[in-house]
Amino acid sequence: MPKKRRAENKGLPLRWRFIHGAYYYRVPPGLEASWDGKTQFRLGSTLPEAYKTWADRLSTLDDAKTIGDLLDRYALEVVPKKEVTTQAQNAVAIKRLRAVMGAHALGALKPRHIYQYVDKRAAKTSAHREVEVLSHAFTMAVKWGYLDRHPFKGEVRLDGEKPRTRYVEDWEIVECLSIESKRKAGSVLAIQAYMRLKLLTGMRRGDLLRLTMSDLKEDGIHVMPGKTEGSTGKRLIYEWSEQLREAVDMAKSVRPVKIAPWLFCNRRGECYFNETTGRAGGWDTMWRNFLTRVLEETKVREHFTEHDLRAKCASDAETLEHAQALLAHADGKVTQRIYRRKPERVRPLR
Repeated sequence: MPKKRRAENKGLPLRWRFIHGAYYYRVPPGLEASWDGKTQFRLGSTLPEAYKTWADRLSTLDDAKTIGDLLDRYALEVVPKKEVTTQAQNAVAIKRLRAVMGAHALGALKPRHIYQYVDKRAAKTSAHREVEVLSHAFTMAVKWGYLDRHPFKGEVRLDGEKPRTRYVEDWEIVECLSIESKRKAGSVLAIQAYMRLKLLTGMRRGDLLRLTMSDLKEDGIHVMPGKTEGSTGKRLIYEWSEQLREAVDMAKSVRPVKIAPWLFCNRRGECYFNETTGRAGGWDTMWRNFLTRVLEETKVREHFTEHDLRAKCASDAETLEHAQALLAHADGKVTQRIYRRKPERVRPLR
């Protein structure tokens, strides 16, 4: 009878274990030579790092008989091409999916199983994200030749989350930009410059924080969106306007380290965005502190997020097509459903 896996190892690939703060692979007897002569091979301290190490060591899986096999290949070939934060989210989703469905035959999945999976989960939002990952994995299964058709695409209708509707009004932006800074550089002034840039371009937080001085060229701001870097590789050029130049000039003037390569940098001249973790802890702290002052010192009473500023940019664009281009969305439906938040004006019949 196989030994029962510990709770911390449930959902991990076969022969993986989490011990001493890291993920290890228990090498099958006789294969030690392929794993530096070790019986316990350290993969990494995080799931994304472990999957990358594993991918470097294993050849591509030629066949997949179970959902667990499919998720393994998906984790090896697809997930590493996504943004760092998305990789971490996908790794958690794959772990949960494998724990429940990993041993099931690939061709046995039916739409009813998806409904059952979601119904049994208390955290419906997380369950929906996991189903999205599973659905994409099965899309890849068709591409890889494991199946002739997707088993549940177009046949499952989950009750979706209601899109956020918070629209930041123009007067609220004026209030935010009126906050006085106690210093000549950094903190408040940097956040205000960042807000102006975000409202004009709609760029994601990671893309804005990773802007360098060399990205500011004669014809505009050259950006490789993090979401497309590992897929289409599509680049964007935000063409200069008077307002955009003013926002960039403000950002450059309030940098605490003038010779730093980053448009937004901390007092050590470093980028706020951590490429390894996909996080920007110092920046997030500054943003929270700024919003606290806004709610305490201005007439703004309703909290808003950076994502709401991105939505304001999309909402203020004259057309859906322009909004979609600004946000670098492949599908205009996402732009319309999630980001276009202004009421639609309708002329009455005469």
